[in-house]
Amino acid sequence: MRYITTIAAILFLAGATMADEATFEEMPLAAESFFNGSDSSGDFSSGGFQFNNNYDTFFGSWDGWAVSNITDNTTPGWGNQYSAIPGSGAGGSSNYGVSFIGFAEPPSATLGVSRVIDGAFFSNATYAYLSMLNGDAYAKKFGGVTGDDEDWFLLTITGFNGAVETGTVDFYLGDFRFADNGLDYIVDDWTWVDLTSLRAVTSLEFALSSSDVGGFGMNTPAYFAMDNLVPEPASMALLAVGAAALLRRRR
Repeated sequence: MRYITTIAAILFLAGATMADEATFEEMPLAAESFFNGSDSSGDFSSGGFQFNNNYDTFFGSWDGWAVSNITDNTTPGWGNQYSAIPGSGAGGSSNYGVSFIGFAEPPSATLGVSRVIDGAFFSNATYAYLSMLNGDAYAKKFGGVTGDDEDWFLLTITGFNGAVETGTVDFYLGDFRFADNGLDYIVDDWTWVDLTSLRAVTSLEFALSSSDVGGFGMNTPAYFAMDNLVPEPASMALLAVGAAALLRRRR
């Protein structure tokens, strides 16, 4: 009976952990569509996280977070702002998060309790990726004409435990600062970013910066994509203890 109870506890805790992961798959979307808050519902949840969304009904604009399953990763420009360059969610899933940094407030992901965050998969939005790759009416081609310009596009993730900042993690979505131009890159796939160095947090905030800046601020489109934001389970120690106890009983 104790053996069965231990198995049940381990499975329950593992299931609770998976339920806390933000995959964005809970959002019901028609094929090739997106949610950007145009229904004025505002913030939304995925897994154990709440994501902020601000929609301006007068201008028909949004910032914060949207959810998308758009697969078009070849069309440049603002009209394709809801697409992620990998063409699907992480691991081939359907939905993923797209963030636009506007003027209302920074994009954020908020937990109900303090947790360590294992990490998440990040990539470029198609709009930003193609802008860096080829340039557009507002932003330069990264590397310039010669390829020697030391351009960069940086995502900074800041952790907060309540009002106290716990640290930052930087992830370059594009980096042309290498002496060897052959090492220059623009991220075009889902890349895992470890966030455990932020320690226990109640929220994350996201910011973008770029080497391409003009009189009105950053020229590089202020978009990025994220999927599978994973909190470290508070029950991890219990899972380990339970598994060890299970092995001892089986001996």
